[in-house]
This record gives sequence, structure tokens and C-alpha cells, in this order.
Amino acid sequence: MNSGPMRRRSRRTVALGACFLIWLGVGAWQVLKPLPAGTAVDSGNVAIPAQSIEFLHDLTFSDAAGERKHEQEIFDAVFAIVDHAESTLVLDFFLFNDQAGSSRDSVRPLSRELADHLLARKRATPALKVVVVTDPINDVYGGAPSPIMQELAAVGIDVVVTDLRRLRDSNPAYSAPWRIFVEWWGNSPAISWLPNPFADGPSRISLRSWLSLLNFKANHRKVIVADQANGEWVGMVTSGNPHDASSGHSNVALRFTGSLAREILASELDIARFSGWSGSIDLPASFASAPGSTLRAAFVTEMRIRERMLRAITGAHEGDDIAIAMFYFSDRELVEALKEASGRGVRVRLILDPNKDAFGIEKDGVPNRPVSRELVESSRGRIAVRWYQTRGEQFHTKLVMATNGDRLIASLGSANLTRRNLGNYNLEANIEISMTRAAPLAIGMQDYFDRLWNNQDGGQYTVPYAAYQDDSALRYWRYRLMEATGLSTF
Repeated sequence: MNSGPMRRRSRRTVALGACFLIWLGVGAWQVLKPLPAGTAVDSGNVAIPAQSIEFLHDLTFSDAAGERKHEQEIFDAVFAIVDHAESTLVLDFFLFNDQAGSSRDSVRPLSRELADHLLARKRATPALKVVVVTDPINDVYGGAPSPIMQELAAVGIDVVVTDLRRLRDSNPAYSAPWRIFVEWWGNSPAISWLPNPFADGPSRISLRSWLSLLNFKANHRKVIVADQANGEWVGMVTSGNPHDASSGHSNVALRFTGSLAREILASELDIARFSGWSGSIDLPASFASAPGSTLRAAFVTEMRIRERMLRAITGAHEGDDIAIAMFYFSDRELVEALKEASGRGVRVRLILDPNKDAFGIEKDGVPNRPVSRELVESSRGRIAVRWYQTRGEQFHTKLVMATNGDRLIASLGSANLTRRNLGNYNLEANIEISMTRAAPLAIGMQDYFDRLWNNQDGGQYTVPYAAYQDDSALRYWRYRLMEATGLSTF
């Protein structure tokens, strides 16, 4: 009997088994490994004066005559924070570039505007410490250096590209072999021959940029914090990016002063440090709570956002309301929590983006359309859905509000309601506020939602659920597979 072929087959089996175990081990470790400092933060509730926090929004919509209108508040407030920064300025934005793909729907050059404000403030105040934390998407994962970041660095602004390798992997089936075979090669813009997915025209990137992109992970935060001449610390958390092709998107933000700004600064400095930044910025002393204030707020990131949302939703009972305005909604825990809340007699309403536009690329409605079908059908129509009426831009808002008796709990910021955004994979940042339903801030946020829901003030904001109803079982189960495995961009 010839034992040679049998030994070769045995060696191949052992080799394949060893490769599988290595892949499995790397994948498991990268999903479960300890989180770096500055992540999964919950600052705890802090009592703050009502006058120290402000709700802002951007809206793109059509008026009664069909003419497109733009209301924009968010980045004017960002620029004001930059212009009045005294000694410290730290900002972190996911998209900070002028790349637009095939989109031509740019309302204003936000990346240039923000860069110019940063450059002007740094030149006017050379001693100002400025740290810009950014996601590697802005230099296409090392494959296409960002001219804006180079400009900022040239005047002494510290540009920190987030080290995404320190984060857990949301797409382990792909990311494990990428870490084994590709990660250690690094990247070089000198070897660029493939089309750039974020820029139209002749721009080229390397194969390693494309392979990095397929990990589907990001520093998705959108925050800014600075001190002011009057000694106050001011901050903002938003869903908006200083990205030209995103400048027409609808977004929300909270601007505030005091202890929340300190919490953001501490988290952002930790992210900068684990990404290689070696600078030094001292945290301000802790702030005293506002005695007698009924408004309480917390800075929450990553999975802590979901934990607090679930508490707010499960705390809602018959006679309470849940109102959600969201770009992506797919997280299974929150889907189930909404269905249970509806069963308890809670009124549940969602305004969702129809997921049909992505910088000039037409999408097929996943995940929002399959998820909305599940919510509407499982609740027998008690859960109500309306779609924001986009025309090329996106309803990029991330806002969740739930009443618990006489109080309103609201959470807004960078986090979509998806496994990637809420499962300790992406970096995310939200503010959760708890206040009486009669508080001016609560009334303003609820009025914002009702304006869109009811098409008030002559605006044509939303359309009925039937306008984008999708009964495809194939798309539903594709969404479920994509959500569970991480093989998706949402």
C-alpha cells in the first residue's frame, strides 16, 4: 500500500486545520479584546443649567411650491467655537474632506470653511493648542494624503489619524485574514492604480486601501470642545460632518458649556494617545453641578449609548411616547425593545431615511425599509413610520426621544442605531439628556420632530410609510445576515 499520498493528505489536513484555528483565534480575540482608554464612556448624569445647552439642526426640504430650502445652524456654531478658542481646541470628525464620489449635490464647501477657520485661529493665536482627530477614511487609509490635513499640520496643528487597529472588529470573517496577511504591510500612496471610491475622476488609490476599507470600521464621532476667554469650556456633539458632499444633509446637534465639555476632552485625548499622539493638554478642574437644576445630561459613547437607550425605552409605558429620527436603524435589541414598548401601549413613531441615496449612488433601502416593515407588521400598525423626503441628500439625523411619565429622555449625536455603531466597534459619541417635558429644550426638540412628522410651516418634509414600503423577504433576510455578520456598511 502506498502511504505517500496518505501522508501528504494528512499533512494538508493538519495545515488547513491549523490555518482555520489561527483564523478563528485571531477573529475571536479581535471581537472580544479589551477596549482602549477613552471608549465605552458613561460620564454619569450631571445637573446642568437649562441655559447652558442648546439644540441645533440642519434641514434640507421642499416648500409648498417644490423649491428646495436649506436651514443650517450647526457648522456656524462650530466655527464660532473655533474662532473663540482661547488655549485649547480639540475636534474629532469622521468625514473632513472635499471628496464627493459621483455626487454633485454640495450645498457649501464645509471642509474648506472649517480648515480656514482653524488656520486663521491658529495664526492669530500661535500658543493655541489644536488637536484634530480624524478617521483614516480622509486619507483613504493611507493611500491618498489629505491636502487639508497637510495644511493644518504645516501651521502647527496636531493632526491625529485614529488607529482603528486598536478597536474591535465588527467584520471578523474578513478582518481576521486581513490582520494575518495584509495589515503588517502598511500602505503607500506611491503604489496607486485602483479607482478611488470617494472621489470622482482620475484619483487612484492602492489595493491596500481597498483592503483596509473592507474592514468596515471607523472613528465615527463628531465632536468639538474648547475653552473660551471667559473661562468657560464649550462643546458640541452632532450628527453632521464637515464634508462637502454631506453639506446638504439634515442633521442635529447639542451645544453646551461646563462639565460635559470636560468629559469629551478626556475621552478625545485618550483616543489621540492610543493613536500615537504624544502632546500634552491638561484637563480642566471638575465642574460643580448646578444646584436645583432639573436638567441632567451625560456624555456616552459606543455601547453605553445603547444601554441608556434601552433603559429609556423600557421605562416608557402606556401613555408615553417614543419618537425616533434616524439615518440607519437595524439594531436587533432596539427593534425588539420598540415592539415590546408598542405592546405596552406606548405610542412609537419613527422618521427614517429611505436609504436610497449615497453620494450619487442609488441604494435599495437596506436596512431601513426591511426593518420598518418588521416594526409595522409585528405591531399591527401601532408603530408608525414616515420617510424623510430626500432628493439626493440624506436624512442623516440621529435622535431618540422617550417620555417616562413627566420626563423626556433624549439622546443624540453620531450613533446610528446599528450593531456596528452601538456594539463597541465604531467610535461614537452621544449626549443623553433627561428633563421635564415642559422644559424649553424638551419642547423645542419635540416641536422639531412634530414639524417634520406633520409637514408643518409649509414644508414638505416626510411622506407616508407606503411611499417606500418594501415587502421583499429576500431583502429582509439579507439585512439580517448583514447585521449579524458585519458584512455591511451600516
